[in-house]
Amino acid sequence: MLLALKIDVDTLRGTREGVPRLLEVLRRHDAGATFLFSVGPDHTGRAIRRVFRPGFFEKVQRTSVVRHYGIKTLLYGTLLPGPDIGRQAGDVMRRVRDDGFEVGVHAWDHVKWQDGLDGACAEWTGKQMGQACERFTDIFKEPPRTHGAAGWQMNVHAMRLTQALGFDYCSDGRGTHPHLPVWNAELIRCPQLPTTLPTLDELIGTAGITEDNVADSLLASTASLSANPGFAGHVFTLHAELEGMRLTAVFERLLEGWKAQGYQLVPMRTLYDSLQALVLPRCEVQLGAVPGRSGKLLTQGGEFLAGVDLAAAA
Repeated sequence: MLLALKIDVDTLRGTREGVPRLLEVLRRHDAGATFLFSVGPDHTGRAIRRVFRPGFFEKVQRTSVVRHYGIKTLLYGTLLPGPDIGRQAGDVMRRVRDDGFEVGVHAWDHVKWQDGLDGACAEWTGKQMGQACERFTDIFKEPPRTHGAAGWQMNVHAMRLTQALGFDYCSDGRGTHPHLPVWNAELIRCPQLPTTLPTLDELIGTAGITEDNVADSLLASTASLSANPGFAGHVFTLHAELEGMRLTAVFERLLEGWKAQGYQLVPMRTLYDSLQALVLPRCEVQLGAVPGRSGKLLTQGGEFLAGVDLAAAA
């Protein structure tokens, strides 16, 4: 059974410090992964505007944001100018690709996308995704083939752009299995491989779960295979700023546990390739709540139409 590792890289510090550490860990465990990069300005400090979002304070208290991100990063975009991640750390991003790991695009401005997408028009959405793809292409000299939305935030314009920008597949939401998304009865042709497992920061601080036992809790949930008939494997999202820094030891325990459970630890691309002979269902997608995370995210709903042969639909 496949377990795909999706690594979101949100900040300059996460790129420079967390990514190299994750590369060492992944090589040590012979694990594949997909790195999704934020490539424009780091405006992490502007996330303070989420203070009015339900559940924001609770999450901040549980996950100790200052310890994970550092004071300097939390001032970017407010008291300190936001550094350009792609221009200052493009060499680190290319090293990931050169080391054999899949790379994709996460966002132009992570905070701006996460906080501004709700209610945004097609022009605003297109500009953000276009800037991200242009900078990615400038860094890697080839366009991105996959996208994973910052904060799992998507709107109908962004869903349409997953087709128009030519992504092979995306991992923009949360759900249970790969599917072709349907937004308010509009059919989207770009496959979605949703995150199927909770993230560490969603678990820590809930139901007696701590940094010391969170790995055991997550491993318990992957010990048995899903009964969902469309289940092709798990997708676990981690962050360079968390698992690549303070929670590195926890991540290593997860890798060891998943290998002991018989999982192959692979990039998202391997999971996508495994779907070519399968028929993907079309599933409704909508904005919904996820335990342990504030706000609403793109979530997978029920099956909409008969499945679609992915190879035939390409």
